[in-house]
Amino acid sequence: MINKVFKATVRSVLIGYLIVLLLIPIGSIYFKGFSLGWEPFWQEVTGPLAWKSILLTVKLSIVSTVIQAIVGTIIAYVLVRYTFRGKSILNSMVDLPFSLPTSVAGLMFLTLLGPSSPLGVWLDHAGIKLLYNQTAIVIGLVFVTFPFVIRTVQPLLEQIDPAEEQASFTLGASRFYTFCRIVFPAIVPGILAGSMLAFSRSLAEFGAISLISGNLPGKTMVASVYIYGETQNYNPEGAAAISLVLLTLSLLILWIINVLTRGKGRLA
Repeated sequence: MINKVFKATVRSVLIGYLIVLLLIPIGSIYFKGFSLGWEPFWQEVTGPLAWKSILLTVKLSIVSTVIQAIVGTIIAYVLVRYTFRGKSILNSMVDLPFSLPTSVAGLMFLTLLGPSSPLGVWLDHAGIKLLYNQTAIVIGLVFVTFPFVIRTVQPLLEQIDPAEEQASFTLGASRFYTFCRIVFPAIVPGILAGSMLAFSRSLAEFGAISLISGNLPGKTMVASVYIYGETQNYNPEGAAAISLVLLTLSLLILWIINVLTRGKGRLA
């Protein structure tokens, strides 16, 4: 009896915590976004600057996610399968973007790539522009989302028996063939999950991007910066409308990836 009461209490606390922490804030965004009706909401979302900021955010988030899916998988494989000097330091530095405020990351890139830095001067002479453009946004997004794919793929790689790979090598298979036929199918759920987290995080990034993108309307202004501008212009409904689009997109991506990863789990 006591055990049942304890389980019911814990379950109630967890449900209440989720309602307060997630459902109520999410519901408030939907309520505010549609508070003036469907037509004003649609006008806010389809406004030239708003729509361009959404498209730019989605496009560059996809680009940074693809980069993370490829590079993150390679780094995770190296960290799990190879032993080398400095491996522990590299492994610990993977989580650095989690511990840094994103505004600090933006300032770091300004200091590194700015016109007064040695690297910035060299890049300027070479005709390479890495600040105040879409390239800068991708660089910032890749930095702040760097750990996601690595940390979701690593545990799956550690579960793969190295003997399976050795057996493939013994039979004459190349490393690339072995990776594609043995390793890759096992880590696909981790790649998808990590990519989903990276994509969702990219949609919401503000601190680093606001410093290095230039925030040019219609060119380098992402949705998060646009939302901030709308709040400063005393247009909370407009800010909520764009936030609602990003939130719905994140929830949709989350649902799709969960379906795909469950399917992979059943196939495995």
